[in-house]
Amino acid sequence: MKSDIKKNNFTSEDTWRIFRIMAEFVEGFEVLSQVGKAVSIFGSSRATSKNKYYAQAEETAYLLAKAGFAIITGGGPGIMEAGNRGARRAGGLSIGLNIQIPTEQKPNPYIDTLLDFHYFFVRKVMFVKYAKAFVIMPGGFGTLDEFFEAINLIQTQRIPKFPVVLFGSSYWQGLISWLEAYVLKNGNISPQDLQIFKVVDTPKEVVGIISKFYSSSQVKL
Repeated sequence: MKSDIKKNNFTSEDTWRIFRIMAEFVEGFEVLSQVGKAVSIFGSSRATSKNKYYAQAEETAYLLAKAGFAIITGGGPGIMEAGNRGARRAGGLSIGLNIQIPTEQKPNPYIDTLLDFHYFFVRKVMFVKYAKAFVIMPGGFGTLDEFFEAINLIQTQRIPKFPVVLFGSSYWQGLISWLEAYVLKNGNISPQDLQIFKVVDTPKEVVGIISKFYSSSQVKL
């Protein structure tokens, strides 16, 4: 009898989750569609305010906000906090897309517009759909996931090309060298695939690359 009840309990089935997924998409679309041009900034949640990349992420967000971009981050601590902090300091719109995880990521205090997500894949759609550029600061698995997701979507032409900027050449050089020496050498990517992203070392370079891309292309901001 108990097994029959469980089997017929609609809320325990995967199909019930569709409604929660739909709700997250609807809320995200409704809120972020009003944002205008924005840049998503990614990076380690473990970086403290004393980390050099924290300061550079804050300055990058500050300059981008001054240039008229809203700043979107994952809403948590570390580099995400730095991005939101820079946007707030510049008087720009500071957005956090927080994720509900077992370790309980708490939103940082520099967010103007906060959205909470249960599903990573819904959150990832929001980052891509409403950003005019990605800035990838040094980070771990989550940061790498966002980076490769973006360049894969561009490579496969699932989304229009947009600026993807890696910040910190010394941090990313090992990864780039591996891509060149193994992935490219074995024919798993083409030489032009390595041109999908740029590598910089200063906040001003980030703003310059993004501004140049939109001033020289037919893509509208």
